Amino acid sequence: MNLHLSALLLLLVILLPSGKGMFGNDGVKVRTCTSRKAVCFFECPPGYQWIAFCHNILSCCKNMTRFQPPQAKEPWSH
Repeated sequence: MNLHLSALLLLLVILLPSGKGMFGNDGVKVRTCTSRKAVCFFECPPGYQWIAFCHNILSCCKNMTRFQPPQAKEPWSH
């Protein structure tokens, strides 16, 4: 039983969007973070700067406008 529960937990953790997922992720809107013009993620994706914690596990990340790394640019956008 413990093995099944551990496998289910591992599957859920793997599927959680940390940064940019397979189909993109716009983050979670939390009032304290949106007042700073930022969005909450489980970890900041490339091209975002960490500002503060939203809750215990979420990070408030702001999109970098200058000096974005090449990983932050989507390959299909021009």
